[in-house]
Amino acid sequence: MAIYKTAIKNPVTTLLVFVAVMIIGLFCFVQLPVDQFPEMDPPYVMVMTTYPGASASEIETNVSKIMENSLTSVDNLKYINSTSKDNVSLVILELEWGCDITEAVNDVRSFCDMAKNQLPDGCSSPMVFKFSSSTMPICQYSITADESYPALDKILNDEVIPQLNQINGIGNLSVAGAPDRYIYVDIDQQKLDAYGLTLETVGQIISANNLNLSSGTVKMDKEQYQMQVRSEYVESSEINDLMVTITPQGQQVFVRDIATVRDTIKDLSLDEKTNGREAVRLIVAKQSGSNTVQVCEDVQEALAKIQKQMPTDVKIQEIYNSADNIRNSITSLEESVMYALLFVVLVVLFFLGKWRATIIISLTIPISLIVAFIYLKMADSSINIISLCSLSIAIGMVVDDAIVVLENITRHIERGENPREASIYATNEVWVSVIATTLVLVAVFVPLTMMDGMAGIMFESLGWIVTVVCCTSTVIAITLTPMLCSKLLQARKFHVENGKLIDDSAKKTWYDRTVVAMLDKVDAAYAKSLGWCLRHKTVTIIALFAFFGASLLPFIMGKVGTDFMAQQDNARLSVTVELQRGTRIEETLKTARALENRFMLLVPEIEMISTSAGSNDDDGTGAIFSTTMNNTISMTIRLNKKWERERTIWQIAEVLRQEMAQYPEIIEYQAALSSGGPGGGNTVDIEIYGYDFDITNQMAQQIIALTKELPGARDVYSDRDDDRPEIKILVDKEKASRHGLTSATISSYLRNRVNGMAVGFLKEDGNEYDILVRLKEENRNSISDVLDFSIPTPTGKTIKLSEICSVDEYWAPPKIVRKSRQRIVTVKVTPYETSLGELAQAIETQVLPKIDKPAGYSIRLAGSYEDQQESFGKLGMLGALILILVYIVMASQFESFSKPAIIMFTVPFALSGVILALWMTGVSLDMIGALGIVLLVGIVVKNGIVLVDYINLMRERGNDLNAAIQMSGQSRLRPVLMTAFTTILGMVPMAVSQGEGAEMWRPLGIVVIGGLTISTFLTLYIVPVIYGAMSKKGERDKLKKVREQFIFMDIKVEDCEENEK
Repeated sequence: MAIYKTAIKNPVTTLLVFVAVMIIGLFCFVQLPVDQFPEMDPPYVMVMTTYPGASASEIETNVSKIMENSLTSVDNLKYINSTSKDNVSLVILELEWGCDITEAVNDVRSFCDMAKNQLPDGCSSPMVFKFSSSTMPICQYSITADESYPALDKILNDEVIPQLNQINGIGNLSVAGAPDRYIYVDIDQQKLDAYGLTLETVGQIISANNLNLSSGTVKMDKEQYQMQVRSEYVESSEINDLMVTITPQGQQVFVRDIATVRDTIKDLSLDEKTNGREAVRLIVAKQSGSNTVQVCEDVQEALAKIQKQMPTDVKIQEIYNSADNIRNSITSLEESVMYALLFVVLVVLFFLGKWRATIIISLTIPISLIVAFIYLKMADSSINIISLCSLSIAIGMVVDDAIVVLENITRHIERGENPREASIYATNEVWVSVIATTLVLVAVFVPLTMMDGMAGIMFESLGWIVTVVCCTSTVIAITLTPMLCSKLLQARKFHVENGKLIDDSAKKTWYDRTVVAMLDKVDAAYAKSLGWCLRHKTVTIIALFAFFGASLLPFIMGKVGTDFMAQQDNARLSVTVELQRGTRIEETLKTARALENRFMLLVPEIEMISTSAGSNDDDGTGAIFSTTMNNTISMTIRLNKKWERERTIWQIAEVLRQEMAQYPEIIEYQAALSSGGPGGGNTVDIEIYGYDFDITNQMAQQIIALTKELPGARDVYSDRDDDRPEIKILVDKEKASRHGLTSATISSYLRNRVNGMAVGFLKEDGNEYDILVRLKEENRNSISDVLDFSIPTPTGKTIKLSEICSVDEYWAPPKIVRKSRQRIVTVKVTPYETSLGELAQAIETQVLPKIDKPAGYSIRLAGSYEDQQESFGKLGMLGALILILVYIVMASQFESFSKPAIIMFTVPFALSGVILALWMTGVSLDMIGALGIVLLVGIVVKNGIVLVDYINLMRERGNDLNAAIQMSGQSRLRPVLMTAFTTILGMVPMAVSQGEGAEMWRPLGIVVIGGLTISTFLTLYIVPVIYGAMSKKGERDKLKKVREQFIFMDIKVEDCEENEK
């Protein structure tokens, strides 16, 4: 028994099955986490190796190159990059998206173990770790204070961080700019020399008097006691009273006689301020797989409680909370889905004019969408932008099958059949074609799940969700819809009046007099125009293809731009400023304060400015991940929401750029949108490959100068830092060996005097604070001071550094970047009021041809532009695959090669609509919009299938060709318009939305609306006309063969016709 018959004969069971499905779906829905995007870990594996004392050039030669050569055989390797800085090498392997990162990490570890023996002595073992999205911060908070500022580090460690660590799903908590407490012992070199002391001797004395030592056990009476000598410092002032030596005259010399002891916060190297106040930044990351929104809300709630326990001058302020952006984006999409649902219902009601029929079809929507939540739960996914966008795409298509079934059932009822019989017979007529059109959609969306790269990760869930929803709607259309029709739709009623049988449905209602009358006029006008087109097929075909050619002109002429991923106005700007290399932190702070004041004055839309100036890295290991130095300023600027201001975030960024250009001390600046999306930034990267720094720097500066002249180029800068001044201490090994000294010993002595010698801790309330012994600043601020350092020798004597060393001043690169085993410098460019593709084309045609490239040097475009080209290429291949699959499905349905070819003529006209829609709205075609073009292939051919299928049916019933075409066109006009308008109006909220994150999915809405609008209108003409032209040719060929057969038999066709008469 057919499934639709079973459903109609068992209405209770049918109804309860779908009720159960909805209950399960809602149960899954409440358990789904909420996030911005599907969980995706970028395919990066990092290898860090330290080599203390080595310069960036030595690191490149002795470490980075060796590691690169060893790691080139790693499976799924796309690019290998390395950064060499003083003391440390970082090699980054970019793998193909979708590969098994855990397996890749194990593979990399194996290669690192083999390379370990080739590294120089003194290198650490390479450390391997993968990049995870869970390491990215989900929220940041600023903690400001006045008189309590010096104690902020203790407040954070004792009260804030322990409470936050108890939150479920919390990952890493890090603090930037905390005022670390230090005890500095600043020694006077002259006094050391006067008393015959060395810094190391003083440090050892301070350390030796700050110990807890076990001194054995003693037995007293019946008890055994453990003895300990306790001499730890209780207060830092105790250090002043330590005796360090006794002079020959018997004078006692104390620490206070040769040094100044300061109990203070760590010397300023990183300054954090929020709206001009001293601040500490708290950065929160979540555990992988945890609910971003829930973790952010829990952190916010916990900090609100902690705030009540803080001193009155301590304020906790939110800098950035990804939960706000996610909630706003999700809410905006939810509104779009709800409006789409409303529009679809109104379209159905408009065309059908019957509440019962509208309710039957409308039930398809919630059931189909709720089933998607079951899939999301089973796939361990989340409610995110992509999943909601998928539902918005599907919402206009889920009613198509139900419309086809219900419209046919209604037609049978109008012929006089009772609703039960009509539901069975009508569903039997169309259920095969309904499944066939669904298979077409499956042929479109399932290949999306097979894409690789970042696009594949993003669109995998979209493909499966739409496929699940559309398949569910098909099941509903051939089970629940006919069952409800058999119960809710009413048979035609008659009554006898004056001896005549009167049809009750013939009575005209308001709907009949207005809407139906209008639709009848549309039917008549279409029938008339279609008749003209069928009589003038050649003119019609030429005109349609001329329109197609003309519609391509905006794209050919460059009027439609291309982007990778649309940038979103999420009310956050990142400003980066670089001053002259070597600028002291104090001067950097002055510029930072001046910029803060000017920005607040020029941009009243600013709610908060969080500023970091300088760097808190000392040993160079952490600096490998950092781009900040003493001469850099980083600002995170939070604006009010975009619906609360008149200026866009791009206009505000331009105002900031114009202000920063007025400061002569600023050599580079950027004002970029803080990206929250998977596409990262939106830049054209110009990569320059070559060995010689001078040549590549010169090429980079030429490119920067020429690119800045382009009207759409902003934030043009090179990622290569200027050379920095360095002092090279050259050891005379012969002289040093005569004094029993080695280079390693001399290096250690120098570090002690300049950076300080750690000699223990001051313990207080469970916390430990470093005690650092060093020379006072006046003894270490010039080269002559360095050469005057006193160095102890193994013989007990002290000598001046100048006796065994000389000094060489030079400039050296602070870091060396390599890509694909070549040195590289990258110039980054951000588009402004132009598209990424237009900017890249301008660079290729107006900038790069003017650059001289010596032999062995090359230039290529990369960054977001490279990602765009790669994604577009993959979507193009996917589109070709989908076209083939759709053709195969249609050819199987019609058992014909020519009929699907006729329907495929609708696809080019969808492209016409896409180009015209993008051109008229000024929106660029990005990866999401390109996806819309691919999806249109499946959407637009459905209308052609409906027309061709009905034309075939009319011909089978004995109608001649033109009559069958005209009857089919007029009969199928309303169903075609209804299904098209449900999809088009379902996309309107997405296309016109102004909510947060709307920039991302707006191109998809515009592409589908434009493509479907034009293709639907032209399908109503191009398919019938081409069908008529191809079918007539087929009939002529058939008649020709018959003629030839009769001639061969020496019989005239006319004679046969006469005999038949």
